[in-house]
Amino acid sequence: MMVVAWGLTWVVPAGTFERTLNEAGRQIVVSGTYEALEQTENLSPWALLTVVPRAMADAQGIIFFVLIIGGALAVVRHTGAIDAFLGKVIERFGDKPRWLIGIGMLSFGVASATLGMAEEYIPFAAILIALCVAMRMDAVAAIGIMVVGYGIGYGVALINPFTLLIAQEVAELPPGSGMGFRLMLWLPFFAIGFHHVWQYARRVQVDPSRSLVFDVPEAQPPPPAPTVLLTRRRVGVLAATVLALVLLVFGIMGHGWYLVELGAVFIGLAIVAGLIGGLGLDDTAKQFSKGAAELASTALLIGFARSIALLLEDGQVLDTIVYAFAAPLSALPAELSAVGMLGIQSLLNFFIPSGSGQAFVTMPLMAPIGDLVGVSRQVAVLAFQFGDGFMNMIVPTNPVLMGIIGLAGIPYDRWFRFIFPLIIKLLIAGSLALMIGVWVGYS
Repeated sequence: MMVVAWGLTWVVPAGTFERTLNEAGRQIVVSGTYEALEQTENLSPWALLTVVPRAMADAQGIIFFVLIIGGALAVVRHTGAIDAFLGKVIERFGDKPRWLIGIGMLSFGVASATLGMAEEYIPFAAILIALCVAMRMDAVAAIGIMVVGYGIGYGVALINPFTLLIAQEVAELPPGSGMGFRLMLWLPFFAIGFHHVWQYARRVQVDPSRSLVFDVPEAQPPPPAPTVLLTRRRVGVLAATVLALVLLVFGIMGHGWYLVELGAVFIGLAIVAGLIGGLGLDDTAKQFSKGAAELASTALLIGFARSIALLLEDGQVLDTIVYAFAAPLSALPAELSAVGMLGIQSLLNFFIPSGSGQAFVTMPLMAPIGDLVGVSRQVAVLAFQFGDGFMNMIVPTNPVLMGIIGLAGIPYDRWFRFIFPLIIKLLIAGSLALMIGVWVGYS
């Protein structure tokens, strides 16, 4: 993508918009002010290398924030608190299919909407499959609980630091802003996902031969994983995690906290969770380092993704691309322009399945396009969330999805048959939500 961006600076005419500050002090593009520039100097191949450290420096706040979150979540995970909690939920409702699906999806969805969890769910695949098969469901229903839960959690994220906060930062919006509207969207989107999974599960219960993996030996239940007990220490870690989330919301909404303060909360959570969980200071530090290392590739990807926008800015073609995208959208009402943004984000997710990477690549384009076509930046961010979260449940370039269905033994074509109708439903609902956002002035 960087090479493509560099190549575009050679073939796309340079151009620029005038910009001004709005009432909130944010810089926005002024509609109708685009003008082509005289031929500028082309970027040399050397720029492909020099832009990377510049981009890393430009995105340093988000990069270090991601590393801190990775370290903190690793400490919490190592205490066994998350495994014990999710295991307890599954055990408690294991003989109640409807409750298992609902509570399971809600648990995965809330964790993704707040902490941005996804890869951490993989160990629960075996437990879910065993429970679902015991209740005459199948592996597809089990993985549907997990993937649909976290996909909707990402799509309607509340304070997800890996997608929402990054997209809002790039779009120059206050972190966590607009939460009220997203909270209202949670119930209808969750209901759509629950109905889809429950409908399929009921069909398999009535007639097991209708299972999409009825003839796939690899998709039959594996041996159950060892149970992690919910001890007092782990309850204490969970309580500390909940308190940290409450503090995050309080700080963001009431005191304008941003990356520095949010990072401080996660560092504090890591220390408190490590001590409550009995890890000690040394082991807490080791686990924090390991967790940060696990997200090093994500942090680097953010820098490289920022490089793409910097190359386009250096070549003075970013505004030309914005103008080209905005031209067809500007011919439409603002409501349909917002839906068009969702379509663009959904298509780009195939090529950039990383939520944080997609935010850095697309929001520099979508935010000014929104300025031009009368769509607020908050609606543009919501279109990004929908395109990223929902499409990650189906695109084969998403490593988390492919890892989960691979462990479950579900062939991709069978998973596609299960999830595609839901994606259509969610995109239709997302389009309606974006149109409502435009109508009510969501900002």
